[in-house]
Amino acid sequence: MIERRRLLIGAAISLCAPALLTSGAAAQTGQAVTPKLPRHLRRREVDINPAVPAGLLIVKQSDFHLYWTLGNARAIRYGIALGADGRNFTGDAFIARKAEWPSWKPTANMVQLEPAVYGPYRNGLPGGHPMNPLGSRALYMYQNGRDTFYRVHGTHLPHTIGQGFSSGCVRLRNEDMNHLYDLVPVGTRITVQA
Repeated sequence: MIERRRLLIGAAISLCAPALLTSGAAAQTGQAVTPKLPRHLRRREVDINPAVPAGLLIVKQSDFHLYWTLGNARAIRYGIALGADGRNFTGDAFIARKAEWPSWKPTANMVQLEPAVYGPYRNGLPGGHPMNPLGSRALYMYQNGRDTFYRVHGTHLPHTIGQGFSSGCVRLRNEDMNHLYDLVPVGTRITVQA
């Protein structure tokens, strides 16, 4: 109980940090319970503009969706969470690297702007740590050969999908991020639209 309380308090402190939700039989087995997403935020294959080629990532911030284009006027659509107003990346970039269970360290700017939230984590957290906000997988966005410090990554806070509140990364449920991660090669172009 103390460990669960510490985990929940920590989640409240860190806006992106993971938390486990357990109830009933899941609590007895120690498995996490994922809240059911609204239908429009669930992963599914959808029709898109036939002119859009295969192999692109397109983020539409206005409706909290990320698309992995398949070609032939089809894409896989994922529900996402975004950053708070004024903290989101927009424009074109490419995926320069990928990581499973990535480590995380807040940027100096994050610590300066919100020392109470990010200060305790200024030295970073290893991959797989229960407070690591990057979840199970991450895609690293670069622009003009430089790290943007924005990521497409998993989250252990699935109830935040469809919301904007963090420092600006694009977040998917871990199970959706794992699915996307296996599809996206390094070098993929990503376009983030407001």
